Amino acid sequence: MATIDAHHHFWDTTRYQYPWMTAELDRIRRPFSPTDLQPHLAATDVVGTVLVQTRADLDETREFLRIAADNAFVCGVVGWVDLTDPAVTDVLGEIRTDKLAAIRHQVHDEADPEWLLRPDVRRGLAAVADAALVYDLLVRTRELPAAITVVREMPNARFVLDHLAKPPFVSGDLHAWAAEVRELARSENVVAKLSGLVTEADWKSWTPQTLQPAVDVALEAFGPQRLMFGSDWPVCLVAASYEQVHQTAQQLTAALSESERMEVFSQTAIRSYALTPPSL
Repeated sequence: MATIDAHHHFWDTTRYQYPWMTAELDRIRRPFSPTDLQPHLAATDVVGTVLVQTRADLDETREFLRIAADNAFVCGVVGWVDLTDPAVTDVLGEIRTDKLAAIRHQVHDEADPEWLLRPDVRRGLAAVADAALVYDLLVRTRELPAAITVVREMPNARFVLDHLAKPPFVSGDLHAWAAEVRELARSENVVAKLSGLVTEADWKSWTPQTLQPAVDVALEAFGPQRLMFGSDWPVCLVAASYEQVHQTAQQLTAALSESERMEVFSQTAIRSYALTPPSL
């Protein structure tokens, strides 16, 4: 099945600092570029991708848009802007291209679990919506209540939940996470990514069965028409290869019909991010 990978990264650790890249991630502390990814796309029949921000830096967004312009398989970019900047509307206008699909910030790294509810942040989110861009929610269970409030109070804005809000597989207690995700899914203006799951489980011992309970919650809450596949490469490499992540996603959705699987593996991403894949 021709696939859209709705979530991957590039980075260059020889040029930039990545505060989230802790010592346990040393095995992926090297540059990753389009050349590194392309063989994996060919091996898994991935025809298009969405390149997602890694740093709170406007220059990275500009660089990613240049990469997208030079690489046809990059159909969209999830960039970064300072949502609290009074000039955020002007900044969005300056960087806007047809490949800019969404904006994201590492909300789960903010000290305040209600950071999304700050008035200056809310003004920035409104500017993103006014620019006809999606906002990617990078949150965990702690920040989900604020995300639920924002999504409900901004019905004309569009949101994508990254990594299913990082289910706490290691603790084994998914109850609080599941309740919040189900509540978030009640708002029709948010969709979610089946991405980043292998790195939330035990890196050495996870199996598809480890991840299935969270995927089942997502399928029940959002339905296939509001779920999209993402590899989270190269972060995933600490726990699995690109090909393993792709195969696991297929296993986790094996009970779906062919048309439902098409939603998860291509159509939801195309529709949500307004992508134009090179071929499908």
